[in-house]
Amino acid sequence: MNTALIKPQWGPLTIGLMVLGFILWWPLGLAVLGYIVWGENFGGSAEKAQRMMDKGRSFARNCAPRGSWNRQGFRNTSGNAAFDDYREEQLRRLDEERRRLDEEINAFHEYMSQLRQAKDREEFDRFMRDRNGSRQGFGSTTDNGSPTS
Repeated sequence: MNTALIKPQWGPLTIGLMVLGFILWWPLGLAVLGYIVWGENFGGSAEKAQRMMDKGRSFARNCAPRGSWNRQGFRNTSGNAAFDDYREEQLRRLDEERRRLDEEINAFHEYMSQLRQAKDREEFDRFMRDRNGSRQGFGSTTDNGSPTS
């Protein structure tokens, strides 16, 4: 169920907001345009939006050439090779730790999803038992399988 007041689609309201955004301040118009085009990808849940952000981050991380970029931009050195090696090793260790934590987060989200599915299944089964139990003659049979009267 999408409860957004302004749906991410091409409509008179969203086009008007986009034009107004470009008139007032161009980044605002660009943001509205991005919402119209890619808004459906982020709609629905925070988990879906987080997955999209994680995919974008991993894509950017994998596209960066090794050794030429770091978190601050172009690679800067301290002038001391030992310190630079130490810093690179620590950054590599932190990246591995971040990957491990991301894997744990994904495992936790999967676990919670399985719990939700199990809870939904249990509630549905309880509903069906209650519903079928309230029907006359349904579910009450004799030992030989014929319904009782």
